[in-house]
Amino acid sequence: MPVLLTEKQAFLALNALPGVGPLGLNRLLQGFQGDPCAVFRADKRKLESIIGDRPGAVAAVLDWHTHVDPAKEDDRLLRGGIDFLTPGEPGYPVLLREIEDPPIGLYRKGNYGFINPCIGVVGSRRATAYGQSVATRLGAQLAVLGFCVVSGLSRGIDTAAHEGALSVGGRTAAVLGTGIDIVFPPENLALYRRISETGAVLSEFPLGHPAEPDSLAMRSRVISGICEAVIVVESDLRGGAMTTARFAGEHGRLLFAVPGRIDQSSSSGCNQLIRDGAALLTRVEDVLNEIQYLGGLKPAPIRPAKPAPEGTAGPA
Repeated sequence: MPVLLTEKQAFLALNALPGVGPLGLNRLLQGFQGDPCAVFRADKRKLESIIGDRPGAVAAVLDWHTHVDPAKEDDRLLRGGIDFLTPGEPGYPVLLREIEDPPIGLYRKGNYGFINPCIGVVGSRRATAYGQSVATRLGAQLAVLGFCVVSGLSRGIDTAAHEGALSVGGRTAAVLGTGIDIVFPPENLALYRRISETGAVLSEFPLGHPAEPDSLAMRSRVISGICEAVIVVESDLRGGAMTTARFAGEHGRLLFAVPGRIDQSSSSGCNQLIRDGAALLTRVEDVLNEIQYLGGLKPAPIRPAKPAPEGTAGPA
């Protein structure tokens, strides 16, 4: 007798399938008019007609029950205080629905529903003191202006941006490249908890998913997808921040880069982005001037817990 799944459980099960990926999952849903339950009722021939010549992915769908137990997943989410949001539900970031391969579900810790426009602030894990100072200031000043600051909870620039937003009582969201129940790096556990109390921690990966190069790269497309604009504070020519910048270009997001010293490798990525057409950023007004919000789209400033830091990248 077939197992009866609710729509939410079917989305959870699809999201946990190994070897399918966002493109394959979205293709499956499109092939079944957005009905995740219909995917699991289909036979091999129908699945092959939609997915194509991908025997591993077809086998994963047909044997889905060996990869996930929906009832156990529901219990784990409940005990962890975790929501699982599908694209049609409130709380799923609106802009993220528009990219080519949006996650079919997001695990969320924290009740924040992305009502504020979002700005991504990303950069190197091996940040200099200058880079961390700029990221902290930007995080604080953007949060005071009413933006939600989005980053990846990594060491260095990401941590500084999150801390800056929190320092003024602003909103910030962390997008993980692991399962939402895994804090990576582990020293950011306290920061993870603070973000989830007033903002949101997000992941598209199933519970228990470890940090892997591919998943960390996939996180970059979610950071870009959520945001109106992405700011790269400090980066060499490779790494996660440059991947996020590439996705920002593909998603049609505004892209900014903070210039740095020409003799430091940690600035080479930002300087390259500026040469390639990214907007040079030296103060937070540079973002406002490019975004040019009209009507009621401009976020309402918040009352900061204390004055926003002044200095490089600060308001004129």
